[in-house]
Amino acid sequence: MPTDALLDRFLHELTSLDPVAVWAHGSLAGGDYQEGRSDLDLIAVLEGPLTPRTLWRVAKLHARLRSEPLAAQLHCTYLTPDTMDDADRRHLTWAHQELYKRTVSPVTRRELHAFGRVLHGRAPAGLLPPVPDRELADFVVRDQRDYWRPAVDNAPLWTRDVWVALGTITFARASVTLRDGRLISKREALDLLPGLGAPAEVVEDIRRRRYDDCAPPPPSEAWAARRAELTRAYLGPAIDELVSAYG
Repeated sequence: MPTDALLDRFLHELTSLDPVAVWAHGSLAGGDYQEGRSDLDLIAVLEGPLTPRTLWRVAKLHARLRSEPLAAQLHCTYLTPDTMDDADRRHLTWAHQELYKRTVSPVTRRELHAFGRVLHGRAPAGLLPPVPDRELADFVVRDQRDYWRPAVDNAPLWTRDVWVALGTITFARASVTLRDGRLISKREALDLLPGLGAPAEVVEDIRRRRYDDCAPPPPSEAWAARRAELTRAYLGPAIDELVSAYG
């Protein structure tokens, strides 16, 4: 499988940096991975410190992978044992074909503890501090209130498949996390969305594009506009209600 070949090549290339651990999270670890459609979300723990030479070596490593199928979907954040305790710290990350810095969110940290897949070295429980329920809930509320709710008002975004799928699925997952304190897969989120009041035709469109063996063609201009209108009309009030209940 292309995914296995890419992971094997990545781990081989990473050997020269002597990683302490490499973990998968997201769909790849949670059992909902769809080859060619899902991202490969990874965390690599390096001994550190991450010097300018280390950054150069990481960039070269990912450049060497560019010829591999699915390489554009491989995202990896690089931690060190000395820096991973700080949930607000921004860490070196390769994603979308470039290097930048971003945090490792409480959701990702909880995923790693709950079902993280160890690809190399030590398990998350031996290195990464646990995420208290209150910290997880506070993050989920902030994410819905400060990121997703303003995004709903940016109408042009919602003509794109990725925004419709990610926005609705993230809302369903947030609802379950805040209600039950647990994380669910994207497939579970899609199953729950109709019961949460999401428009059935939008949910079915997302399901087909994620899970059908032959992905549907791009949406027509008319359907993209209608889908955007339906999604925004649902998500705006739904997020407001969720934040009011748990914020």
